[in-house]
Amino acid sequence: MKTIGIGVDILDNVRIKKLIKNNVFLNKIFTKKEIILSKKINNKPAYFAKRFAAKEAFSKSLGSGFRNGLSFKDISIVNDKLGKPSFYISDKLKNIIKKKFKIKKFNFLLSISDEKKYSLAFVIFQKL
Repeated sequence: MKTIGIGVDILDNVRIKKLIKNNVFLNKIFTKKEIILSKKINNKPAYFAKRFAAKEAFSKSLGSGFRNGLSFKDISIVNDKLGKPSFYISDKLKNIIKKKFKIKKFNFLLSISDEKKYSLAFVIFQKL
């Protein structure tokens, strides 16, 4: 495996607490599935802040940010049965990656964490 890129982002949870009160913001940044899953979460600001940071870190790992057709809603964070987070890689994401990096097999490693005031995400983008 070869590391293609890394990305990291940190976010103030208070900033997100204010923003998630706005449905336009929620629907612009988060997928329907992420919004539906948030209904089961008590600490919604931390939930959304971690996902926002993960999306930012993902875009940074590509080295391009949100350009070339990539939007926040193209990136979706999912969790396995034990809670481990990862990215759902849609066909659109696959095509963006294939076009930019000329690779077919790749992987993203994601780690997210939060404390009372901040949420953090770290992403490693690997060629397999």
